[in-house]
Amino acid sequence: MTEARFDEIVHAPQRLRILAMLDAISGRVEFAALRDALGVADSVVSKHLKVLADAGYVSVTKAAALGRQRTWVTLTPTGEDAYAAHVAALRDITAGHPRVDGPV
Repeated sequence: MTEARFDEIVHAPQRLRILAMLDAISGRVEFAALRDALGVADSVVSKHLKVLADAGYVSVTKAAALGRQRTWVTLTPTGEDAYAAHVAALRDITAGHPRVDGPV
């Protein structure tokens, strides 16, 4: 059972959607597929991937294929744990018993 832990990095809507997509496929996804699924500009996806990569939640690799550079994004074990903990925290909050980590 994953311990519930609210994560400000995960919580941003686009980052949450990126992690949810990666978690659902348990693999890697191409940058263009993320961009299209999110319906945002390349720069928006890049910005959020940088934050996730800096936190160690995703790995980003580039490879040449058919004469063009492709970027692939993979959910790391650290990212899996952070995503699962955040989803558990959201479930606690929506169930009416939020976890409080300090003075209110």
